Amino acid sequence: MAQWTVQDPQRIELDGEVDRIDVSLVTGKISIVGVPGAARLEIKSTGKKPVNVEHDSGRLKIHHEARKHWPVYWWLFHRRYYCEITVAVPPEAIASVTVVSGRVSVAGLRTTTDVDVTSGRVSLLGLAGRTRAKLVSGPVEALGVAGELVMETVSGSLTVAQSGADRVQATTTSGSITCDLDSTTPADVRLNTTSGSITIRIPAEADLDVRLDTTAGSITTVFPLDRQGVHWSGSAHGRLGNGSGRLSATTTSGSIALLAGE
Repeated sequence: MAQWTVQDPQRIELDGEVDRIDVSLVTGKISIVGVPGAARLEIKSTGKKPVNVEHDSGRLKIHHEARKHWPVYWWLFHRRYYCEITVAVPPEAIASVTVVSGRVSVAGLRTTTDVDVTSGRVSLLGLAGRTRAKLVSGPVEALGVAGELVMETVSGSLTVAQSGADRVQATTTSGSITCDLDSTTPADVRLNTTSGSITIRIPAEADLDVRLDTTAGSITTVFPLDRQGVHWSGSAHGRLGNGSGRLSATTTSGSIALLAGE
C-alpha cells in the first residue's frame, strides 16, 4: 500500500490500477475526471490539517482525519481542513464522495457515482451507469448524464440538461426543478418538490405517459393533456405517442410547465 500525508501543494502519479475512488473531506473543492491512462491527482492547496492519500489493491482513498463528534461551534475550525483537489481516474472507476461543506464536480465516469454533500454544490457532467447526488443545502446540476440519475436536496435547485438518462428521480423540499430530456423514450422520470416550480422540456415526438400535479399553482403545457381542477391548477395527464415511458411531476406550492424541445 502506498500512502501520502499531504500538507503542501503536491502532484501524485499512481502506480497500478484504480477501480474505485473514495473521498471523505471536511471542506473544500474536489474535482474527479474519468480519463484513460494512469490515475493521478493534484492537491492544489491544503489548510492546517493535512490530506491523507492511500492507494491499495485498486482503491484510491482521499480523506481528512476529522473528529467523529464535532462541537456546536465546529464552523470555527472547519476552515483548517479546506483543500482543493483534482483527480484523474479511469472512466470505469466507481466513485464515492462525501464532503461536509464544499463543491464537488464529477465528469466522465461510466459505472457508479455516489456524491453526498451537507452544504455546497454538486456538478455532474457526462456520466453514465448509476449516478446519485444528495445534498442538505445547495444545488445539483447534471449535464449530459445517461443511465440512471437520482438527485436529492432539502434546500436547493435541481437542474438536468441535455439528458439521455433512462431513469431520472429528482426530489427537493424547497427549490425549483428544471429537467431537459433529449431521449424520446425515457423509461421513468419522477420530479417532486414541496415548494418550488418545475420546468420540463421533452422532445416533441416523445413516447410518455404524463401526469402533472400541483396543489397550489398553475400548469402550462404545449401538449394535448386532459386537465382537472380550477384555473389550470390541479392536474393534467395524458399519453404522448405510444406512452412507453413515464413522466410524473408533482409540486405542492409552485407551477409546472411542460415544453417541447427540438
